[in-house]
Amino acid sequence: MLEPSSNNLSESLFKTHHHAQETSSVVTYLANSQEQLETNQVQRPSAWYRALRRVQWIWQGLDPIEIESVLARIASSSNKPNNPNWLDTIAGYRPGNWSYEWTIQGMEHQKKATLLKGEEASDELFIASLCFSVASYPHLKGDSLSIQAQLLANKAYSEAMEASPHITKVLNIPYKNKKIVANLHLPHTDRSLPVVIVSAGIDSLQTDMWRLFRDYLAKHEIGMLTVDMPGIGANIHWGLTEDSSCLHQAILNELPNIPWVDHYKVGLLGFRFGGNVMTRLAFIEQGKVKACVTLGAPIHDFLIDNNKFKQMPKMYLDTLASRVGKKSVDIQSFAKQMKAWSLKSQGLLSSRKTTVPILAIGLEGDPVGSKQDNLSVASFSSGGKAMQLRTKSIYQGYEQALNSSIDWLKDALNK
Repeated sequence: MLEPSSNNLSESLFKTHHHAQETSSVVTYLANSQEQLETNQVQRPSAWYRALRRVQWIWQGLDPIEIESVLARIASSSNKPNNPNWLDTIAGYRPGNWSYEWTIQGMEHQKKATLLKGEEASDELFIASLCFSVASYPHLKGDSLSIQAQLLANKAYSEAMEASPHITKVLNIPYKNKKIVANLHLPHTDRSLPVVIVSAGIDSLQTDMWRLFRDYLAKHEIGMLTVDMPGIGANIHWGLTEDSSCLHQAILNELPNIPWVDHYKVGLLGFRFGGNVMTRLAFIEQGKVKACVTLGAPIHDFLIDNNKFKQMPKMYLDTLASRVGKKSVDIQSFAKQMKAWSLKSQGLLSSRKTTVPILAIGLEGDPVGSKQDNLSVASFSSGGKAMQLRTKSIYQGYEQALNSSIDWLKDALNK
């Protein structure tokens, strides 16, 4: 059985945070931009500051009843939220606070893990890590409760990996006088294996991706190498720039020096903004990549459309600002700055095709990853394909997207 370790850790981490700054106030806005945010709230009212990623969290491994239970505790708290429009804006580490309630949930799974052994204990710890990750969400710089929750997520994740029958190697890859921290998951080390580099986007941590390896890649004897985006998680000390794929490129170039992977068989998989990164990498490093999959990736349309950008909910704008390194935001100038992230503006989707087959998957009506973007990516990829999922069956669509992604990568990597 595992020794209980993180209850004391959580108490020591959070004991000085009863008056911590509330997450929705971490990123501030100039007066005109604040008016825009208020207009957005009136036009598209929401009871939550955070986007509730129920389908994503369920797919990652959280129980839907547990999710609703935690949300209900937040919504029914006797403590008043800082912003009366948003239930999840209770300040300080106390009942009803987002980080508090999700941390308590994670600790319950840690307690269960102490009574179990082997893979069962590992699975409980991975779920605990997911709860702590949600406690940290959307992972903004300067949010003290988020930073403490990430420490708990990483601790639980490390303990889960130790108890797992699978093999995990923590890689520290030199880059510009610092280290990029990445997790390499392997079903075994009997021989060098194909590997898929996975990026979860700007509002998810690399530790959220465990189920993708366990239930999808491992059974096909494919390794998974997860990397946080610049400005988040283990890579928080780098800001996100228009060279969005710089960290992933450094890792790709390091693969020949990693003995457990076959660097001639490398796939890429990117969720949301991670899809922008992976598409970019599929063009600038096409000789080193066998296949690429993107899901809901902002490629061009969203990034160059000022109106779409200005109408985004505050959490999304906060998250982008945090990754870029902004503490005070002028939405108008920020929208202009984001145009540089368009892969068309960078000249990648304009003339020559990449030899890498790219599967570009989108969701109908998604304002961030548009159908036109996916069609454009597919058309500039040799053997590329665009796939559009219907929103009516979003959970089934998520599973369908992942099954299609794994089939696409498996076929390319086994050639």
